[in-house]
Amino acid sequence: MTQTMVLDIVRQGFFTIIIVSLPVLLTSMAVGLVISILQAVTQVQEQTLSFVPKLIAVMLALVIFGNFMLNQLISLANSMFRIIENIV
Repeated sequence: MTQTMVLDIVRQGFFTIIIVSLPVLLTSMAVGLVISILQAVTQVQEQTLSFVPKLIAVMLALVIFGNFMLNQLISLANSMFRIIENIV
C-alpha cells in the first residue's frame, strides 16, 4: 500500500463524511436561523422553542435523506472492501 493510496482513502472518507452529514446539518442550521429570527422579532427567549423544531426537522431530514446517506456509506464500505481484497 503506497502513500498515495492511503491519502486517497482518507480523502474519500472525509468526502463521504461531508456528503452524509450535509443534509442534516443544513436542515438544522436553516431551522435554527428561522427560529432565531422569530425569537428576535417576537422577543420570546424560550429554550424549548428552538430545540423542539430543530429536533423534528432533523428527524424529518433523516427520514427523507436516510436512503441517500445509507447508500453513500455502503458505497464507501464496498470500495474499502475492494481495496482490502486487492491488498491481500
